[in-house]
Amino acid sequence: MDKGKILVIDDEINILKVIELSLSSQNFTPETFSSPLEALKRAQEIYFDIAFIDLKMEPIDGLQTLARLKSISPDTTTVLMTAHGSIETAVEAIKGGAYDYITKPFTHKEFIHLTERVFEHHILLKEVQGLRAQVEENYVDGEIITHCFQMREILKLSKDIAESDLPVLIEGESGTGKEILARYIHANSKRNYNSFVPVNCAAIPESLFESEIFGHIKGSYTGALKDRIGRFEMGDQGTVFLDEVGELAKPMQVKLLRFLQNMEFERVGENITRKINVRIISATNRNIDEDIKSGDLREDFYYRLSGIRIKLPPLRDRKEDIPHLAEYFLKKYSPENEIELSPESLKLLNEYSWPGNIRELENMINRAIVLAKDNILRPEYFPNEIFHVSEKQLTVLMPTLNDIEKNYITEILKNHPNPKEASQILGISLTTLWRKRKEYKI
Repeated sequence: MDKGKILVIDDEINILKVIELSLSSQNFTPETFSSPLEALKRAQEIYFDIAFIDLKMEPIDGLQTLARLKSISPDTTTVLMTAHGSIETAVEAIKGGAYDYITKPFTHKEFIHLTERVFEHHILLKEVQGLRAQVEENYVDGEIITHCFQMREILKLSKDIAESDLPVLIEGESGTGKEILARYIHANSKRNYNSFVPVNCAAIPESLFESEIFGHIKGSYTGALKDRIGRFEMGDQGTVFLDEVGELAKPMQVKLLRFLQNMEFERVGENITRKINVRIISATNRNIDEDIKSGDLREDFYYRLSGIRIKLPPLRDRKEDIPHLAEYFLKKYSPENEIELSPESLKLLNEYSWPGNIRELENMINRAIVLAKDNILRPEYFPNEIFHVSEKQLTVLMPTLNDIEKNYITEILKNHPNPKEASQILGISLTTLWRKRKEYKI
């Protein structure tokens, strides 16, 4: 299977032949030129994913060629090829837009390793750049963003049932967006001009449950200083969302069940029966079937809640949505700045398991924006846990050839501080060792 198109510019014919063979052996499509001017002309005709450019050429050198290529094809990822004595110039080239450089002479293995790494970076960068153009069409009511087939089917079902008054039970892990889906159903219903009232069932003490849900009258208990309507009355003609309904103790389930049977209730301390009309949407992160078997959840209560049962997938099962959700949160938390994810960061996000789901992703993006020193969110701005996921993911953190070289020279000098002895072990001249120490600040 063909990979990317690669432009190679070098005035040494033998090097061009070797590089062409190396790239072709790995299914890349190389085009080689000994003339930089001819190469630039070709770059105006077709698009190249990567360009390898030699530093020392005539009539224009590598830096001039790099600048012209960037103006012709700014999305081409460029790599400079240079001799050891020109490393400082290569570093300047990187500041001018080159992604990396490789020093001559290099082996086939070194060159292909670099090419694969550069090509992976290039593909990820193209994906990141394409997100901004795509993200607007993925908005659903400003909140739900998805490319996942399963999620799209859930949204279709949710819209279909929105017009009915059937109770809905939404299941899913914490952070999967259960309340957002409940609001989506409400927004697409005939009740959307009336209230949407969320109730966190796990946060209401059993002693205050009736008062909180059904309301109370003044003096009905110590601390009841005035009449107060309950959550259900607040949602009359609208929707009441019972979040974490699986956390309700059995006595509270019984009290709710009586209301759900006929939509009638009494405020605490009052003998007047009131009737209202609300749509009930509930949600839980618990295993409903196991709770019914264990007796923690009354079966009759469950059936009153689950006219329609919807199970939201965790983020790890809809990873195609991660880039688009990340882009949405970038816009949400930094609307004034054009902040982008680095390709390496995007790879980390794609390979993380996301135990906290969308809520965890949102928090990580917000944190990274706060820590970022520029408009690129790099891996170092994300918390440590994102790096400890799998061997596959850890390849993101593999050192570059320069890192390996620096570490190797540092280790040799540590055990052999005499420069002459160290240079002999390294197989390089004293002058080269001096340059390397200066370059790597060893």
